[in-house]
Amino acid sequence: MTGATLRGELVSIPTDTTPLDGLLYEPEGGALAGAVIFFHGNTMNFYVGPPRFLPPRLIAMGFACLAFNRRAHDVLSVRGDKERMEGGAFQTTAEALADHATAADWLAGRGYPAPVVIGHSNGGMMAAPHVAERPDTPALVLLSAGRGGPAQTQRDGLLAGSRLPEMRRRAEEMVAAGRGDELMLMPGWWYVITARSFLDRITTVPDLLAYAPAIACPTLYVRGDTEPEATFPGTRFRDLTAGPCESVVVPGCDHFYNGREAQVTAIVADFLHRWVSP
Repeated sequence: MTGATLRGELVSIPTDTTPLDGLLYEPEGGALAGAVIFFHGNTMNFYVGPPRFLPPRLIAMGFACLAFNRRAHDVLSVRGDKERMEGGAFQTTAEALADHATAADWLAGRGYPAPVVIGHSNGGMMAAPHVAERPDTPALVLLSAGRGGPAQTQRDGLLAGSRLPEMRRRAEEMVAAGRGDELMLMPGWWYVITARSFLDRITTVPDLLAYAPAIACPTLYVRGDTEPEATFPGTRFRDLTAGPCESVVVPGCDHFYNGREAQVTAIVADFLHRWVSP
């Protein structure tokens, strides 16, 4: 489908706490190719990165696209009450997985029960357990999805850098004292985080490779050539999946695809054209 008009509907998806805000794009004449749901990366949102630059091309191919904020979007935000903060600093694995499931259920209620899943960075890592539990997923696209797993998270020096034992003890003391929602500065990361979220991230994040054997749908893994395979294991993931999987490395490309948006878009569009488009 070519020449489609991009139409975006601002949506608010209810949860048990704050809603998930986003945009649902639907092509004129209907979504003949089905739908795509985007899972954004750590402290990102629905209007930056792949959830921003991919929809125009996918709409033209006949896909509806849902790009939405998890409750852990951006770093810190406030919604109608200056005493009630939200954002990436408060993220937990359970909440992220719940938000993905809630958004997928909402999209099913709009007539798209089995969307293609596209996840970037942390959103890609979290997409693996989501898709492993949904065998009707027509295709999965992982964009610089991290290896994940508690061991990898701690070994890579993320969040706490070289001060992991010290920061972990401090966070445990804060949680024990009822201060789990207070903020800590992270020397190995680029934002603040609560003590409770820090402990959650170093112990509960899913291991991308552990879920690979349970994923049988066609899968595309894309990473930039500045991203190490050990942390962004496209080749290993390809070799472990139960279904067809392609691993692509984009030359001169960083984690956020700066200046390579058109190339990444073409790679994703070609993959979906071959495996999903009518």
